Formats: sequence, C-alpha cells, structure tokens
Amino acid sequence: MLVTSLTEETTQTSLVDVIETVITSLEQDQTAMVSHTNGGSVWKFKYGTVEVFVQLTGLSEEDMLTVWSPVLNLPARDEARLMHLLLEMNWTSTLEARFAIMNNQVVVVASRSVADLSPGEISRAITIVSTLADENDEILQGDFGV
Repeated sequence: MLVTSLTEETTQTSLVDVIETVITSLEQDQTAMVSHTNGGSVWKFKYGTVEVFVQLTGLSEEDMLTVWSPVLNLPARDEARLMHLLLEMNWTSTLEARFAIMNNQVVVVASRSVADLSPGEISRAITIVSTLADENDEILQGDFGV
C-alpha cells in the first residue's frame, strides 16, 4: 500500500507540474489562475483572443483531464450551416480535439482519462485546444455571431 500511495502522490505532483509548466509556456500577460478542491483542479489562462480552461478531476485512472475553450456564443446566425461546418472541421482539422456545445457556447475540447497519461499528451491537448480556439474564434464570431 505504501508503494501505491507514493506512486499516486508522485503522479499527482507530476501531472499538476506538467499542466502548470505547459500553461506557463502558453499564457500571456500572467493571466493564469487555478482553483484546487478536493475534487480536482481547474486552471484558466488567456491565449491569444481566447480563454482556455484545464480541468483535472483527480488522479485515479478513472479521472479525467479536460481542456476546453469557448469560441462562439449561441444562439448564432445560420446555425444549420454552422453545425455543418463544425462537423466537417471535426473530421478534417481538429486532431485529438473537437468542437462541441457547452452552456450555450461552441467550444473546442479535448478530454482523456488520466490512466497512462504522459506529459506529452498533456502538452499536446492543451496546445491543440488553445491553438484551434485562437485560430477559429474570430472567424466563427464574424461569420455566425449575432
């Protein structure tokens, strides 16, 4: 049990350290904020013209790392065309991320369980979501924003 406990503590420290290192490398103007609770942690930082959120629900293999960034408020103009475009982009250009709807907003999101999560996967998820959101938010708002 001691080995399991030490491994879990090391995993916790290393996952949080990796997340904070990636955020530090991407954030602008010292905008990063974090909230730690018994249920996990949520970070928020500014990247280009978007806010990016990183949530780590815990450290067990069943827990999740989720990265998301809002890019467009809903309702939007021509939502049918917007949804068609987002589905096409999900297939052709979002890599491990995807467009989704959360709280009446179009977001870019990537999520993965913590099981066997590597530092490279953490970095890639945060970087992909940040980049896709920043590259697409102004275009989507210009074409579909109300």
